[in-house]
Amino acid sequence: MRPFFRASHPTLRARLTFVYGALFLLAGLTLLAVTYLLFTQQLAQSFGSRYGGPGDRPTRLAIVSPGGYMLQGDDALRWLQAQEAELREAAVTSLLSQGAVALGVVGLVAGALGWVAAGRMLAPLRLVTATARRIAAAPAAERGLHERIALRGPVDEVKELADTFDTMVERLDHSFDGQRRFVANASHELRTPLTLNRALVELAMHRRSASADVRQLGESLLEINVRHERLISGLLLLARADHEIGDRSPVDLADVVAHVVAQTAAEAEQARVTVREAAFPAPAGGDAMLLERMVHNLVENGIRHNTGDGTGWVRVASRVPPGGGAEVEVANSGPAVPPYEVPALFKPFHRLGEERVVTGRGAGLGLSIVRSVARAHGGDVTARPREGGGLVVTVTLPRPPV
Repeated sequence: MRPFFRASHPTLRARLTFVYGALFLLAGLTLLAVTYLLFTQQLAQSFGSRYGGPGDRPTRLAIVSPGGYMLQGDDALRWLQAQEAELREAAVTSLLSQGAVALGVVGLVAGALGWVAAGRMLAPLRLVTATARRIAAAPAAERGLHERIALRGPVDEVKELADTFDTMVERLDHSFDGQRRFVANASHELRTPLTLNRALVELAMHRRSASADVRQLGESLLEINVRHERLISGLLLLARADHEIGDRSPVDLADVVAHVVAQTAAEAEQARVTVREAAFPAPAGGDAMLLERMVHNLVENGIRHNTGDGTGWVRVASRVPPGGGAEVEVANSGPAVPPYEVPALFKPFHRLGEERVVTGRGAGLGLSIVRSVARAHGGDVTARPREGGGLVVTVTLPRPPV
């Protein structure tokens, strides 16, 4: 049964029932008042015309009272008038009391019927609400857009609302389909010419007749090509991570941390940065590839944005926080980070003191991808400057569904 009150406010069904009941009671009270006026007026006319007014002097009027006394003349008239007043008062009292009881009973019945009628009238709106909730509760933003209300019935305001909602959802569904096709096509169309360019440059560089200038130019072009590949891969991954993850698989962040540390060992050695690992079990649920990419970006940022003098370090830890869920924390040494610069680090193409910087060391999308992946998994990411230089980035994910 649906509640009469929701939170601290009555429901729309309750308000409609109250309005129906109030209007019925108002009409009933008006009818009772009109009936009372007409009834008393009719009684006054009937008694007055039958026995005359108070100044009339009846000549032949004799009454034997219930006590056995004979009343004549004015005494008989006064006795009759007293009986008439008592009878009028009893009739009016009976009319008002019985009318009020009848009005109350019929009012309760009218309220119950109003509750049922309001429920029938609001049933299409509940269907609209239920469909909207199913779409909102879909595991991925675009996965519930196939839902339609398809309301049947006469063309009225509610049906127009349902049809408008269906049209909006259909357009959103087409928009998401187009976006998915665009991402897939862009992934193929953008990488193909870069692969072709890399093959042509390598072919020219490895020719026997290639001069030193040609080889140096080829190395520069290959570096630019790698930079563009990273930029395109980062943008496509960022577009994918901006959507909520639908298919969630069990993932232990400890395994992800261990794998990423092994992957980045060569880069850390080349940069003369020590990577420390403290991988404790941290079960989560989501896309293993995106989670691996998220941790990889954090470790890669810690390695690249470090001291560079051989004393730098990166510490990667996974654990279960006190509130439950899973947590990954990556801390690194490095230059001091002003606190006011930390929020800007999560913007695409932004690094410390630089707007839209794309160099051979990265495309400026690392922390943007980390934030998008965390939010796609229902989590969050925070960053704070480390005392002594460097940054501490913490990603918190919700506990996996049972």
